[in-house]
Amino acid sequence: MNTQQSIKNQTHGSITLSNHLLNKSHNSNIVFSPLSIHIVLNLITAGSKGQTRDQLLSFLKAKNIDELNALSSQLVSMIMVDGSPVGGPRLSFANGVWVEQSVSLKPSFKQVVETVHKAACNQVDFQTRADEIAKEVNLWAKNKTNGLIKDVLPASALNNSTRLIFANAIYFKGAWCEKFYESKTKDFDFHLLDGSKVLVPFMTTKKKQFLCKYDNFKVLALPYENGKDKRRFTMYIYLPDAKDSLPSLIQKFGSRCNFLERYIPHRKEDVGQFLIPKFKISFGFEASETLKELGLLIPFGGTEGLSEMVNTYVEEKLYVSSIQHKSFVEVNKEGTEAATVTGAVWMLCSLEETFTKVNFVADHPFLFVIKEDTSGAVLFMGQVVDPTIK
Repeated sequence: MNTQQSIKNQTHGSITLSNHLLNKSHNSNIVFSPLSIHIVLNLITAGSKGQTRDQLLSFLKAKNIDELNALSSQLVSMIMVDGSPVGGPRLSFANGVWVEQSVSLKPSFKQVVETVHKAACNQVDFQTRADEIAKEVNLWAKNKTNGLIKDVLPASALNNSTRLIFANAIYFKGAWCEKFYESKTKDFDFHLLDGSKVLVPFMTTKKKQFLCKYDNFKVLALPYENGKDKRRFTMYIYLPDAKDSLPSLIQKFGSRCNFLERYIPHRKEDVGQFLIPKFKISFGFEASETLKELGLLIPFGGTEGLSEMVNTYVEEKLYVSSIQHKSFVEVNKEGTEAATVTGAVWMLCSLEETFTKVNFVADHPFLFVIKEDTSGAVLFMGQVVDPTIK
């Protein structure tokens, strides 16, 4: 398997998903983890067959399930391991499975769950304790994300027809290679899309930055400390030139599958005025609805295509009732803290350019991405339209 190509395919899917989400919520701060959603879809694919599997593989741009399993294994064992022991970002990547006690995972699916995804399996009683299990999953999410994600599953998401839950949690805390000084943080106006302004604290520095100017937008790369690790984590900020042109940048972002690979600043440049706002975002959405809008319909339809997960009675069919996703990110003078949880619930169915000096003033809406550069894996992406809204 070509891991690099698989990650490129995953990134392309991430851009498609983000473009749809950003266009729907153009007036909202957004953060989500395409990587977390991808991991959950990989597992759903492993437990599917027939047309359901074919549609999932097509959506994920994968040739077969072996390719997806190999990618998931690489992500779990190499790319998403904790970097703090060697001076890099603190990373936590965990998968959990909750299975109705009256059924059992099929051996082949159980092997994928335990070996590929390294997920802890829990036998539970959805028949009489659905509300309590929802609280248990939410507590697991809180513990795995350092308390940042608390309620990914609403109690209403589970009932006595629930047979399986799979949850993925990611926690990231990285320190900037070059920290910003609190004494230099000052309040400035941030211009909103409707033409109004809000006063927010901006970080600044006179040091050279990884920065490049393109047609109608600029890209800033803020690397995190990586210690002795070969991985390289970076936040990228995509800033449109015009204060009201985030929608057009989103359109450009979504129309080019190689956008994240093409627009990367590779060297440090002198900066003139340099301002980055502090921001904190918490955002959740029902990812299953967004996926259906993008054409991924069969896994949510109650067909026989999800029969490779658990042993059930002949007349019973599984379907994905919902995929819940919640993310958090905070950017400040020290660095970035971010977390995400994606939970899927299965139920029974009754049936380049050079320049000498440039300003980078992020005083209007922009896009951002947190990425591991050596692999290209995208951990988080989103938009900031109003830093005062948390």
